[in-house]
Amino acid sequence: MATNDARRARGKKVFEDVYGGVVPLPPNSDSVGFLQVLLDQSFAEVWSREALSIRDRRLIVMGVLAALGEDAPFVIQMKAALLKNELTAEQVREIPVFLAHYVGFPRAARMFQAVAAAGVPV
Repeated sequence: MATNDARRARGKKVFEDVYGGVVPLPPNSDSVGFLQVLLDQSFAEVWSREALSIRDRRLIVMGVLAALGEDAPFVIQMKAALLKNELTAEQVREIPVFLAHYVGFPRAARMFQAVAAAGVPV
């Protein structure tokens, strides 16, 4: 098992790989309990596992966010996917179309509106 410092460093690196350029890591991330847990567990231990790529994980998260009706974090994931060239604009537009059949049209419509509001040509 990695030392706490090594795990935190790995968590920060993976966080940057996932969100760099879209969500900045706060400078006090080493002293805020919630951020410590997020970095040490979610990013150092879960997002860093090898069985799924960051793109795969991001698509799963986008589906979960759509199911929950959480359009703001959906936009964060979408922007990161576009910035990191994990998804094209066409693929991003297709996500709400596909999800409508699983999460319902009202929630998918919110995600589609979020895509359009974020500047992705629809």
